[in-house]
Amino acid sequence: MIITNIEALPGKTIVKHLGMVQGNTVRAKHIGRDLMAGFKNIFGGELKGYTELLQEAREESVARMIEQAQAIGANAVINVRFSTSSITAGAAELFAYGTAVVIE
Repeated sequence: MIITNIEALPGKTIVKHLGMVQGNTVRAKHIGRDLMAGFKNIFGGELKGYTELLQEAREESVARMIEQAQAIGANAVINVRFSTSSITAGAAELFAYGTAVVIE
């Protein structure tokens, strides 16, 4: 499965457009990460716990998007984008979406 954020693949021909596919996950903050984040806000530095949390959320949402694309017969997803939104205090959604296509 080819995943890209561009609208076309150089050297490849899109032979079928299958529509939008998506994947999402909602993640909540962990109390231990919140405590460390509080210290980092005082002293400065990267919030590694949150960086890891977001990386895991991106990976999971992309995996779900790929599953949906495979289920409808795609061999590529183009024009992939990410979006985030706050669901409630302490929880956020990460949403990945793109266009499922068949390429040759």
